[in-house]
Amino acid sequence: MKISNDINEAVFWLSQNKVVAIPTETVYGLAANIYNEEAVNSIYKIKNRPSNNPLIVHIKSERELYKYVDHVPVKANLLAKTFWPGPLTLVLKKAAHIPNYITSNKDTVAIRVPAHKTTLNLLENLLFPLAAPSANPSNNVSSTTAQHVLDYFGDKLPFVLDGGSCAKGLESTIIGFEKGEPIIYRLGALSVEHIERVVGKVQIRNNATQNPDAPGMFSKHYAPKTPLYIVKNLEDFLSKANDTNCAYLGFDKPFIHSKINKNYLLSENKNFDEAASNLYKTLIEIDTQQFDLIVTQYLPEIDLGKSINDRLSRAAFQIN
Repeated sequence: MKISNDINEAVFWLSQNKVVAIPTETVYGLAANIYNEEAVNSIYKIKNRPSNNPLIVHIKSERELYKYVDHVPVKANLLAKTFWPGPLTLVLKKAAHIPNYITSNKDTVAIRVPAHKTTLNLLENLLFPLAAPSANPSNNVSSTTAQHVLDYFGDKLPFVLDGGSCAKGLESTIIGFEKGEPIIYRLGALSVEHIERVVGKVQIRNNATQNPDAPGMFSKHYAPKTPLYIVKNLEDFLSKANDTNCAYLGFDKPFIHSKINKNYLLSENKNFDEAASNLYKTLIEIDTQQFDLIVTQYLPEIDLGKSINDRLSRAAFQIN
């Protein structure tokens, strides 16, 4: 696998219908031409991704939206104009030419414009949009650096387009529509509060399911290899635990205990954007240290705390 910031080489491999990893502001993605079924099937195979989990289509601008969808509700148009390029995915009725293998045979397509200069430049140099789910084996923690992609996939990909560390560090927020009204299918890097300032109150329907309306809705997802426990009473939990080599994943303050061998803090300044950006890379770092388990607690249920808590819930071995 070659890692480089050479857009021309990424264009070459994608035009040869190969899968390459690309950066976005959220996480790295495994990208392929949406119109080549073999390339898209390779994404599913490389990730070991369930076939009923649809893919997100990445396009180069908000102006391109009507090429790929059949209808855009008023509030969807308002959200696209406000937040694109950015970490927002819209689930809309697909145009007839969008292949079923992209959408898991659904009549809707998940679509967004990424806010990463390198990938927008790449899309400008391609004759097709890109399907690009997160660059990680299914259920594992998403990659936020090119090195993460290399560590996961080794020689399974010919090329990684290096765009540095992902600024947001969480996947995009996914919104669908019923009777023109927005419904959040997946909490993500765009907060509910920001969305509601634009379109008013939104319904959240991101409950775990095995028949997802959108990507990222499975109950077990984004999980580190080290068992992660979400704990209300840390003192009580640790006093009863047999394991003595534990890591604590905290928001802003360490937890001192004889069984906690290292504290990992997401944001000492209580900054939710910083905490989100640090979540996955911290979990990946913890995995390299061979702890017996990770203990953590939910963040405040405000701003991106909601999204971080969602990821912790889906990653948890157990919630106490």
